[in-house]
Amino acid sequence: MKVSTQSINFNADRKLIVFIEKKLSALTKFHDKIIGAEVFLKVQNTSDKENKVTEVKVNIPGNELMVKRETRTFEEGISLASESLKRQLKRTKEKQRV
Repeated sequence: MKVSTQSINFNADRKLIVFIEKKLSALTKFHDKIIGAEVFLKVQNTSDKENKVTEVKVNIPGNELMVKRETRTFEEGISLASESLKRQLKRTKEKQRV
């Protein structure tokens, strides 16, 4: 699975990119036909502590799954987004079987 990461208004650390690829590659266990994933990382200029926006878009044949999370860290955002995508992938796979 190809994972493309775009960090907007900052440069993402190599460790963060490796973490993202590892978390998202684990999603292939739940749906075997994942084409690829796009990750968008943004930092909002607010006084709020949860100013890191993580958007993950996963492409599967005939569908596109999208998750957006606002958290304190990007790692937390990716973890929450991957859990949500895991549930969505299971649901779409069940629908395909019926």
